[in-house]
Amino acid sequence: MLVECMGWVGEALFTFTLYSYLVFSVDRGKILKKVLNHIDNSRDEIVSFLRDLIRIPSVTGEERGIQEFIASKLKDWGLSYDMWFIDETELLKHPLAEKVKLPYKDRPMLVGIVKGYGGGRSLAFNGHVDVIPSGPASSWKFDPFGGVIDGYRIYGRGASDMKSGIAAYTMAVKLLLEADVHPLGNVYLHYVIDEEYSSNGTLAALLRGYVADGAVNAEASDMEIQPAVSGSMWFKIKVRGKTASMSRVWEGVNVIEQAYKIYDAVRKLYEIRVSEKKHPLYPDNRGVLALFIGTFNAGSYPSAIPDEAELRGRMGLLPGESIGDAITELRDFILKYSILDPWLKYNPPEIVQEGYAGEGVEIPIDHPIVSTMINAYASALGIKPIVKGHEGATDMRILMKMNVPTVCFGPGTITQMHAYNEWVDLRDVVNAVKVMATMIIDWCGFLA
Repeated sequence: MLVECMGWVGEALFTFTLYSYLVFSVDRGKILKKVLNHIDNSRDEIVSFLRDLIRIPSVTGEERGIQEFIASKLKDWGLSYDMWFIDETELLKHPLAEKVKLPYKDRPMLVGIVKGYGGGRSLAFNGHVDVIPSGPASSWKFDPFGGVIDGYRIYGRGASDMKSGIAAYTMAVKLLLEADVHPLGNVYLHYVIDEEYSSNGTLAALLRGYVADGAVNAEASDMEIQPAVSGSMWFKIKVRGKTASMSRVWEGVNVIEQAYKIYDAVRKLYEIRVSEKKHPLYPDNRGVLALFIGTFNAGSYPSAIPDEAELRGRMGLLPGESIGDAITELRDFILKYSILDPWLKYNPPEIVQEGYAGEGVEIPIDHPIVSTMINAYASALGIKPIVKGHEGATDMRILMKMNVPTVCFGPGTITQMHAYNEWVDLRDVVNAVKVMATMIIDWCGFLA
């Protein structure tokens, strides 16, 4: 038994020594220079791949086409992948699962797989393939699904949110392997569905086993390293008035007038939260705390005094704020505000959380996934990155809640997310490929 044990230990030591020799005998600087040069020489291929992604109108619910396209590319490049359909019944048993708005039938999930040589940390890149509708074509300078290039910008729905991020990590892996640099740890490429409605796609990928020692959520980050993402909560407010004959308007209470008072209360609460809520990763907190009414519905006939109104809105949350605390703060403020009004005091509005509800998360700046990402950025681009919080909810929330240390980093700009004439800077896309390839080298270890 002792001989067998010593034999096993000796074999393990030999294996470790071999890996150590292969890894550390190679000059990382030379290898990195080789990889970065290959990426520079592959700029046209990177841009072409991103354009192809933009040209596929993968609006939420219609993701099959883009998934099949990416899978075909992975196959052509000799990469393994797993494509499957989410089992809604099984998924909904998990406490983090969210309500399914569109059936998952005919909407495949996809994960690209690079098997590591062993001995290194695993890494997952996470991104969603679905986009929001483009809206009226008249609102666009170019075809929203044309992938038109104008100067350094490429235009199209999903350019920033977030097909540029997907293109960047896909090409980072492809070009790294082409440069004959192979990771020691496994690398998983998440291509998830339904993110514009829920985080169920990312949850499904993790439940299928594509969990890693660390992850990069490639949402639009303006090329900043973002160890935190904010939360977001949708809410609904019902307001009541009193109808009356059009010939007796003084006997009625027009709910539009009352609802506007509630609108004003929401605006005031936003101003208070901006002045009081602070976080070191959000030095300008106006965007992260965005609180507003998005829809206002009242009345059913032009010559009838409306007596019911429904307001729906969105409330931004700092990391650490819970959904329960946020809806309580909103409700308490509006009700206290209403007490001062002679009608609303006796006819208070109803405030409930309804729709999207995702809490913010953060990871310490000195966590290895963050420090490695910062160093990878500096090594790849020769400058120090900006480290800030992400102004919006992303699937980093689910990754963190599933115990996967995660940092947000991507080439898209948050100012273009869901915007008409959406664009991304192609220089950022190429630079993101460089940073992500360097991240794989430094996080997973490598053979070359």
